[in-house]
Amino acid sequence: MTADSGRPDGFEAATGAQGTVAAGPEREAAVRTAFEGLLQIRRLMNTDSVDPEAAPADWERHRPVRAVALILEAAGVPPSATDTEGTRTATGYRVTATGQHGTVMVEWVGPIGSGAAYAARGALADCAAALRRLGWEALEVRGPRNRRHLEVEPLP
Repeated sequence: MTADSGRPDGFEAATGAQGTVAAGPEREAAVRTAFEGLLQIRRLMNTDSVDPEAAPADWERHRPVRAVALILEAAGVPPSATDTEGTRTATGYRVTATGQHGTVMVEWVGPIGSGAAYAARGALADCAAALRRLGWEALEVRGPRNRRHLEVEPLP
């Protein structure tokens, strides 16, 4: 299953959790269109803000996995991917829910032996910078086996 085939009626941001994403000009155009849609939602919903594009809208707060994945993909950060058996095939970000309302986890993962754990610090710093520019707080945390990840939530 591809990341964009999960919904027959439209675009689905690549979370890096499962499946692959078809690369190329069509995907790039779809990501640009979806990201512009996200910014338009912000402009329409954040009318009480001086800079409505700088803060997540309610739509994002209710769908943080999708919103964070879209922001990362639009920033040009590669998503991870898996094959049909669930084996990791590409190094990149993976966005998952944490169980805390509105908070997601961003990890840098890859195939066994890919060196993803060694690249995580720099890659996650890039992810955090992209998210902070758009009103998300991204804190680097060390989890089990000292693996780095980001805990991400919308700024108030």
